[in-house]
Amino acid sequence: MCGRFRLSRAAKLAEHFAIDLDDDWVPRYNVAPAQNVLVVRQHPEEPRRFGSEMRWGLIPFWAKDASIGYKMINARAETVASKPAFCEALKKRRCLIPGDGFYEWAKNGKTKTPFCFTMADESIFAFAGIWEQWKNLEGKIVETCSIITTTPNALCADVHDRMPVILPDDTYDLWLDPGYQKTDTICDLLKPFNPDLMRRYEVSSRVNLVKNDDAACAEPVLIGH
Repeated sequence: MCGRFRLSRAAKLAEHFAIDLDDDWVPRYNVAPAQNVLVVRQHPEEPRRFGSEMRWGLIPFWAKDASIGYKMINARAETVASKPAFCEALKKRRCLIPGDGFYEWAKNGKTKTPFCFTMADESIFAFAGIWEQWKNLEGKIVETCSIITTTPNALCADVHDRMPVILPDDTYDLWLDPGYQKTDTICDLLKPFNPDLMRRYEVSSRVNLVKNDDAACAEPVLIGH
């Protein structure tokens, strides 16, 4: 699964995704489910992308209770095209969820060791996301999203049995195109990312607590110190 990630550097973020970024954007080092995240979408009627915030944890439009979103932070690549909660969003409402690292925990008996996974060059990347609109009892529209996961690559496999789908830059246009609805082709993009382009390192247990959201969460643990 993907249950925590970071988006910590504004430099080149707007340029990479061709969006405008608010001046008051705040770096995040420990993004958690049910929090607002930055998403990138394609405008349905104009040739431009735009960024906005959504709550992480997809609430299907037909849901009666918003709490279902806590169980919908991830969608499995193998079943996203067939699950009622996700299939329409995959076909019509795809988005990019920017990040520059994600966390997974390796189990060793009763202990769990957190690791951060990044690009080898520390560059920004995008998770494959889907989004949905849901109306609450007061009639307010709530936009929510989910990160699609797949089988792990060689770098992740001994830490966790899933990893988030990271999309190569040259697939962004197809993924975002709201008019493209051939799910077979879309699902072909949902593959483990090339491990040779990634790195991982151990981080401290500080990242375990959602309330901790600072640079120390992403700092490498110095082995032997």
